[in-house]
Amino acid sequence: MTPAPRSASRAPRRSALAALLVLTASALGACAPQPAATSGAGASGSAAGQAAGSCVKGGLGTRTAGTLTVGTDKPAYDPWFSDDKPENGKGFESAVAYAVADRLGYPQGKVTWVVSPFNKAFAPGAKDFDFDINQVSINDDRKKSVDFSSGYYDVRQAVVALKTSKLAGARSLADLKGAKLGAQVGSTSLSAITGQIKPTVQPAVFDDNDLAKSALKNGQIDALVLDLPTAFYVTGAEVTDAAVIGQLADSGAATDRFGLVLDKGSALTGCVSQAVDSLRADGTLAKLEKQWLSDAVSAPVLK
Repeated sequence: MTPAPRSASRAPRRSALAALLVLTASALGACAPQPAATSGAGASGSAAGQAAGSCVKGGLGTRTAGTLTVGTDKPAYDPWFSDDKPENGKGFESAVAYAVADRLGYPQGKVTWVVSPFNKAFAPGAKDFDFDINQVSINDDRKKSVDFSSGYYDVRQAVVALKTSKLAGARSLADLKGAKLGAQVGSTSLSAITGQIKPTVQPAVFDDNDLAKSALKNGQIDALVLDLPTAFYVTGAEVTDAAVIGQLADSGAATDRFGLVLDKGSALTGCVSQAVDSLRADGTLAKLEKQWLSDAVSAPVLK
């Protein structure tokens, strides 16, 4: 038998070797570390954002590469913030924001703050923050326009009235039925008035809590409904001739919780929720609550 030419006998071997090299290179490429996603104004919630399940510390698809942008309202009220300076790390929500940022790989020097009015934070439309923290309760209606992280604070609503008011001795929801109550527009406090207290008098609605507090001082409303920590702060430091007359019981629905607000479909939502969950699991949220919201002590439940 005439031996096959050497070139012909080696051709299949070379083809097999080439295929093996291609498969090896592909496997190595799949295992190699991938570069962090680049960021841009439209990266949040888009395919260009952070890949699902890939929470690279300090390398998320944030609005500005290497920086986490956090939004909140102005003024930023105590006890959630301190001295109207979210960037100082003082107050419960400022401390929570920095704790979340740290878990995401962004130290305090890599966090910037922007002003985002309360109602605008969860309104439809593009956002100028990576997440917003501003006592925004998680609910299904708001979820139509924005994403929420896991809850970072379980909320109770409270009723504040002047010590000289006819409501000062109120002990039940029935005692509030004929009262003129007030709350901030778009807030869970306003929903608590209409959904739980159900007064016979139309409630007053205010653009912000400063206006609501002024109305209480001036006798334009009989009582103000606020979340419990804010109620204790208001009566202790701002409207000292007022008192917390009681808190509302659980409505029977899901627990009211504050959540961090993100752009609808944001690619950061999963990573931010993981950070919040880890802070709850290791007791950090409880420690921060005890440190900054210690004045939110027990108040009589109005039933």
